[in-house]
Amino acid sequence: MLIEQTPSFLRKLYPEALWRKDTDKKTIYLTFDDGPIPEITTWVLDVLKSYGIKATFFFVGDNVRKYPKIFERTLSEGHTVGNHTFNHIPGSQWDYETFIYNVDEADVYINSPFFRPPHGHLTYRQYKFLKNRYQIVMWDVITRDYNVTLRPEKVLEIVKKYTRNGSLIVFHDSLKAEKNMKYAMPRAVEWLLEQGFSFDKL
Repeated sequence: MLIEQTPSFLRKLYPEALWRKDTDKKTIYLTFDDGPIPEITTWVLDVLKSYGIKATFFFVGDNVRKYPKIFERTLSEGHTVGNHTFNHIPGSQWDYETFIYNVDEADVYINSPFFRPPHGHLTYRQYKFLKNRYQIVMWDVITRDYNVTLRPEKVLEIVKKYTRNGSLIVFHDSLKAEKNMKYAMPRAVEWLLEQGFSFDKL
């Protein structure tokens, strides 16, 4: 559970970040990290469109630079986009100036009020600066679809076990997560609809 659903004492490290929304409403928020990737993001968009669901995509700036048409499609279909740095770098492994520059570089292409740090890693100094420029978005449920040692069925089980009112659920539109995500995401949507959840974007 420490991974799949971050406990409250760890959430207090970033008190102004968004971890969960609308706890009194049966609404959940699908989010996707690491795109846009032609082989994956277009598939995700097709699935969401088939269900009439809007989601939030935290895009990597360099991927947006390489695949602007997918970025434009994401916006035109009514989804929300967020900044996920330009090169998908974790803040804890980079000095302050380099990391902030990387976020700024991504902002040139993405231009969003939302930011999600790769792996959820930020130093306190980075967090203190960025929270005044962005709504920092973390998560309530991380599916671990990126973990190639997990069976796809386990990824789906994580969604079923930990999703609750207002959950921000993280999938990844990346090549590494492709097998697990393509299995679990549409099945999770079906299950969540059966449980009476509605979907929204940030």
